[in-house]
Amino acid sequence: MSAAPRKLAVFKFASCDGCQLQLLALDELLFQLVERFHLASFLEVTSRVEEGPFDVVLVEGSITTPGDAERIRHIREQAGTLISIGACATAGGIQALRNAADVEEWKAHVYPHPEWLETLATSTPIAAHVKVDAELHGCPINPEQALRVLSRALLGAQPDLPNGSVCGECKRRGQVCVMVTRGIPCLGPATRAGCGALCPSLGRDCYGCFGPTTDPNPEALAERFEQLGLDPAACARRFRGITGASPAFRRVAEALEPGDG
Repeated sequence: MSAAPRKLAVFKFASCDGCQLQLLALDELLFQLVERFHLASFLEVTSRVEEGPFDVVLVEGSITTPGDAERIRHIREQAGTLISIGACATAGGIQALRNAADVEEWKAHVYPHPEWLETLATSTPIAAHVKVDAELHGCPINPEQALRVLSRALLGAQPDLPNGSVCGECKRRGQVCVMVTRGIPCLGPATRAGCGALCPSLGRDCYGCFGPTTDPNPEALAERFEQLGLDPAACARRFRGITGASPAFRRVAEALEPGDG
């Protein structure tokens, strides 16, 4: 008798759904994958919502409300392997820009009845609340990397994703460096590979959507940005972006603007 297919669930928190859509971009490969998994919950694909436990859980989005914090703890209890996907889930996302300000003041400016809202003071990644077994970076994620992660999950193996920088991807593509040749401040030297150097290949700078590499040295990169003419505030803004709440990028931004962290 063949073994039952492993139970897969995909859940969303504060996010744009873009990383889930990248899973759908796998097209026929996704159908082949689903043949090997039992898809218990994935609202972008099916209205079926089953209870756990689950063998593998993918989580998109950051934790921004007390309800989110309670729900992710429940999901973790039901998950054999929990994988956070995308910049929101791994670094807090673009919504983590609010972490540098008073969220109550922001609510008062944006909403006519801020007292109706329940929100946490910060937007934080999944790993700030529960144990995460693996992280899939990007804004959005790379669908081929997602396929690799899920394929290895079927085998009970950890992901083996690249740890190099976007600069390495530029070199492999034969792409001319925009920072060296055009003087454009680029986060590529400190940013994790995975996008295929998409932005530099179009002649623009990397803005760090895959987050920092394992050894990014953002302080040295910030010095280079200042040499290219950025003042400290502008330099800090380069690091306060989609993955600006990641420890390495946040550290250098706060050092540049200590009163804004």
